[in-house]
Amino acid sequence: MIEFFKQPWPWYIAGPLIGLTVPALLILGNKSFGISSSLRHICASCFPANIPFFKYDWKKEVWNLVFVFGIFLGGAVAINFLANPNPIEINPKLANELAGYGINNYDHLVPTDVINWASLFTFRGVMLMVVGGFLVGFGTRYAGGCTSGHAIMGLSNLQWPSLIATISFMVGGFMMANLILPHILSL
Repeated sequence: MIEFFKQPWPWYIAGPLIGLTVPALLILGNKSFGISSSLRHICASCFPANIPFFKYDWKKEVWNLVFVFGIFLGGAVAINFLANPNPIEINPKLANELAGYGINNYDHLVPTDVINWASLFTFRGVMLMVVGGFLVGFGTRYAGGCTSGHAIMGLSNLQWPSLIATISFMVGGFMMANLILPHILSL
């Protein structure tokens, strides 16, 4: 049984499980699924200031903080106790393309040739980790939520802004992966 948990789950199992979180949250507590708002809740609870954005009753959203902590805890359990010891399998065409950018070590979920402490202090590392992280945070705030909130919760509730946000996330992701990232990786 434990071997089942060590293998990647197929889409027809993982997808419906993710999709079932929407009705479960709505039925069990009239709650909306989303992760990005948890940073606001943490800031409002830990750093009470006279900033209007953080002046709200964050205690009503404690369930969201518990949910995010559960994601963190589940990830820690998975990586420490359920990790698949086999190397990650990627398409040979992708392996050749990554080798052209100098990325040969992808034994982990993150290519350690690019994302590591030493590369953080290079131009490429700053572009990928610092500038990229800022743009993700800015985009999340500008769109009024993250991909999980809009694509999973918003679309299931037939919200027009979530459709626009999800299309924008996808177009931006395709543009980044195919047009911008190859130039950054070739630096």
